[in-house]
Amino acid sequence: MDTILAIDQSTSVTKALLYDVTGKQIDKASLDHQQHYPQPGWVEHDAEEIWCNVLSVLGSLVRKNRALIPGLVCLSITNQRETIVVFDRKTGRPLHNAIVWQCRRGASICSELVEAGHNEQVRQLTGLKIDTYFSASKLKWLVRNKPEIRAKLTNGEALVGTIDTYLIYRLTGGRTFATDHTNASRTLLFDIEKLRWDEGLCGLFEIPQKALPEVQESAASYGETTIEGLLDKPLTICGVMGDSQASLFAQRCFKPGMAKVTFGTGSSVLLNIGGRLRLSGSGVVSTIAWVDQGKPTYSFEGIINYSAATIDWLKNQLQLIDDPRQTEALATAVEDNGGVYLVPAFAGLSTPYWSQTAKAALVGMTAHSNKCHVVRAALESIAYQVRDVLDMMKADAGITLQSIYADGGATANRFLMQFTADIAGLDLMVNDMPGLSPLGAALSGASGMGVYSSLDDLAGLPRDYAAYQPAMEAKKVEKYFNGWKQAVAMVL
Repeated sequence: MDTILAIDQSTSVTKALLYDVTGKQIDKASLDHQQHYPQPGWVEHDAEEIWCNVLSVLGSLVRKNRALIPGLVCLSITNQRETIVVFDRKTGRPLHNAIVWQCRRGASICSELVEAGHNEQVRQLTGLKIDTYFSASKLKWLVRNKPEIRAKLTNGEALVGTIDTYLIYRLTGGRTFATDHTNASRTLLFDIEKLRWDEGLCGLFEIPQKALPEVQESAASYGETTIEGLLDKPLTICGVMGDSQASLFAQRCFKPGMAKVTFGTGSSVLLNIGGRLRLSGSGVVSTIAWVDQGKPTYSFEGIINYSAATIDWLKNQLQLIDDPRQTEALATAVEDNGGVYLVPAFAGLSTPYWSQTAKAALVGMTAHSNKCHVVRAALESIAYQVRDVLDMMKADAGITLQSIYADGGATANRFLMQFTADIAGLDLMVNDMPGLSPLGAALSGASGMGVYSSLDDLAGLPRDYAAYQPAMEAKKVEKYFNGWKQAVAMVL
């Protein structure tokens, strides 16, 4: 049997997965990694811990499936996108904790650049806004505050990359220093029309261009690895894609007008807009969906900082639940939200508000409010944010959406899925496989290795969905959504 090994390195967990070439998952292994919060609003990961976890989950999976290993086609990688690592050129070891996409330490740097009038220039080149969500302000913070890192980046002793770049470098023993277009397009340093690092942007953010990786198509070869001797012979690394674009690819949203939402730690809503770059006139960003045989496909993206992470907040910070699976029963234990709204601006608000300084708030509580109302408000906040993004996308793209494809761990929550379909007024097609990012990378790898000759071949592969259709009466939808808008206005 031909099989594909995949790494899924996300914000909270590292997984290794084994697929057959039709996309059927055979087995998986996973390990959580620690979240570091040095200061309020700062988020870091220990990149060395992540590397060790990658080796551990790959080792576990390979040892359990020895009979299938001779049939391996390639190793594919999907990753949390904007998280950035500076590492040593000789050893590959990180020189600082990875700075996570959620981290807001670059807020003052972003404000300086916006006030100096750079936002439109950056938007025209990158499709993005100057915001701490993206990588460049985190890097500028590092070079400003860590002179030893600035010196090593300048003299060539240090390299910088997103998590995919770092893992590829470690897996190949430093022989391959590369990333793909989907990850490069999230850094604020990459010209997404000319498909190259931009010298002016590198200067603006004080990053030596020579410290940045080569940029390749997702389905290109990224060298070979034995996974530090785990495999008897070298395996090609092929199929590298940022997690959100990888899930769009796995959903086979290959045609303009097709859209997906991933209910992950944060949520990313992506709408395929075709082969011509278009810039949004509002809060939606433009990004590279993928590049195939030299031809880019672009997408609009709406970014939601806190999606399933809000459920983690209920568990870890408020201790209202012991397990995320409890939220569905608690939310349906009350007739409605009781007028309670949670605006989860724990790391500011992103699309369509783009407020770095907004703070989270629970509003509308009375003496009648209880734990169930708070839990329900947390779940509802995810759906409201998806609606915000979709409304803006539809207006900017000039299209009418009938349905949207969904994936991510929180799709197991039936209340959330139905409420999202109701509030958005769309059929929500929930994939039976909750996490599609590693599948997207694996399918890209299969394409790159010649198993499939075209995107049309991939589009014909089988897939299963549960369909949620809008069922709430229009007046009730309007009442709920107006309440959300009023709550956001209070926060802003």
